Amino acid sequence: MEQLPRPWTVAMEATMFTGWIYDFIKPYADDIKVAHPEMLKAITAAKKKTILSDAQKICDLLRVDLLPECFMAPSELRELRRILRYRNHIVRTATQTKNKISGLLMEVGAEYNKKKLHGKCYFWELMDTIEHVPSSVSEMLKLSRSNLEIFTNIQKKLVRVLKENPLIRERVTRLQTIGGVGEVTALTWVLEVGEVERFGAVRQAVSYCGLCAAQKESGGKESRGPISKNEINICKLFWLRRQNLHHIGILNWLKFMKGN
Repeated sequence: MEQLPRPWTVAMEATMFTGWIYDFIKPYADDIKVAHPEMLKAITAAKKKTILSDAQKICDLLRVDLLPECFMAPSELRELRRILRYRNHIVRTATQTKNKISGLLMEVGAEYNKKKLHGKCYFWELMDTIEHVPSSVSEMLKLSRSNLEIFTNIQKKLVRVLKENPLIRERVTRLQTIGGVGEVTALTWVLEVGEVERFGAVRQAVSYCGLCAAQKESGGKESRGPISKNEINICKLFWLRRQNLHHIGILNWLKFMKGN
């Protein structure tokens, strides 16, 4: 690459492999642009789709300055974001395990307190008192409980590591001063959105988080659809789950975070 004539610019489509390729090429290229896959697909839709034809289309769009570029976070933030997403995966797995424990108990007709089931003391007391449960089910329940405790410890450790990272520690702490914003929500905003200075207006941040409805205008008539359920952004998921944030106006909330 060092022998290539300068200056040269790299353009590529965003995929799961983009990160390490981006970091590898960065020292050699004068500029690197990463294309948004969905917008790129809309622009270059065609029956013929090959690696060569895709590369030619990306080059053509780059040449005429029409490449739909997407944000590429710094490598340090991407590393932390990978940890956060792994933590979210662990939480989803833990939830599936909890549902499986409940399902196993219902399958054998065992009575239990739904609110206390996943408490450590109550679970083991339940295992000592329930009757007429097949030994196979009993073993699966114990195994599931052990896995659940492992998942809980892992996710707590990952959150602690992220919170204590000096790169984002101060920003996460300041975000938590907003009522209803916990450590996970603050970490999600910091690592999924990145630097808010890149947004020229609050509405751009709202759109990036997937919190605005689709807009259609034709013949002088305008209509807005619901928030899309396709490819739900992680920020939108956390926003919708935090019901106690409803008392905070979305614009004021985003303006506060942009200022911090």
